[in-house]
Amino acid sequence: MEKLISSRRNLKSVPESYILPPEIRPGNTVFPLCNIIPVIDLGGDHLACDGAKITDELVKASQEFGFFQLINHGVSENLMQDVLKVANEFFQLPADDKDRFYSEDPRQSCRLYTSIDYVQEKVHYWRDNLRHPCHPLQEHVQFWPEKPTQYREVIGKYSIEVRRISLFLLDLICKGLGLESGYFENELSQVQSMTINHYPPCPDPSLTLGLPKHSDVGLLTILLQGDIPGLQVLKDGQWLAVEPLPNAFVVNIGHVLQIISNGRLKSAEHRVVTNPKVARTTVGSFILPSPDSYIESAKALTNNCYPQLYRTFVYKDFLHAYIADTSNGIPPLERYKLQH
Repeated sequence: MEKLISSRRNLKSVPESYILPPEIRPGNTVFPLCNIIPVIDLGGDHLACDGAKITDELVKASQEFGFFQLINHGVSENLMQDVLKVANEFFQLPADDKDRFYSEDPRQSCRLYTSIDYVQEKVHYWRDNLRHPCHPLQEHVQFWPEKPTQYREVIGKYSIEVRRISLFLLDLICKGLGLESGYFENELSQVQSMTINHYPPCPDPSLTLGLPKHSDVGLLTILLQGDIPGLQVLKDGQWLAVEPLPNAFVVNIGHVLQIISNGRLKSAEHRVVTNPKVARTTVGSFILPSPDSYIESAKALTNNCYPQLYRTFVYKDFLHAYIADTSNGIPPLERYKLQH
């Protein structure tokens, strides 16, 4: 538990083990909030009147940015606020209540940790993380924290809602790409994982990061980021700060969806900077394939003009390679590219 950055109270300076090499430090972390990242309105009447337009907007945003914000998505404001509340409350619990979930074993189902490989990595990142599977809910909820007392109820209800939205977005993507309806159902979207990220105040945000530059591995990520900025997206060599919008979700494309779309959609690189004054807590939901599923470019999206860009692989093998490659600074999709 002493390895959790949130357990180190009243830090006046950044510990040496959290100071990044000069070439990858964020330096100036005051980035203007970006209002060019697409915002997609899923309002009921709006969607019913112009579903084709929304589908086009969704695909275009996924091609150009790999990121977009989602408003009028149908999840109640009260539930979103409750989720952030219990997430914050978890990290305020006494050490004894959190200790049973702390583990450095990535195979542990419900796991609290600060870095993916705390022992081996050369530098740590300014984030504590609680991660657990959440689909099917009845198979996992009993392993989640019992404190705060509302955690299981609130996060359980929320996980169902964001899964519904994720599958709806994937269905729109099917239509936009010209794939058969339901292409992403079953094993391609069988797994859902929830991550609670907590970034305590940092004495000097110019020296460290909450999360380094990376792209997500799965199909789709839905992030509830609250009202404190920190998320940044890399676009055309520049970092863009994602402006927190009221009751909005941030959605981004994962590597698997880029591969299935045969490169038409992009998994954007992003990172998290820290804040010198306030803590920031976010909640992410990942839609992932089952470990034994085969991942390949959709046949309907490959032809003589658009040859298959990536070789077929088993998802669990990709996960192992992703961890190794990212830790060594190798682009995760590089080994899967086909030569033409």
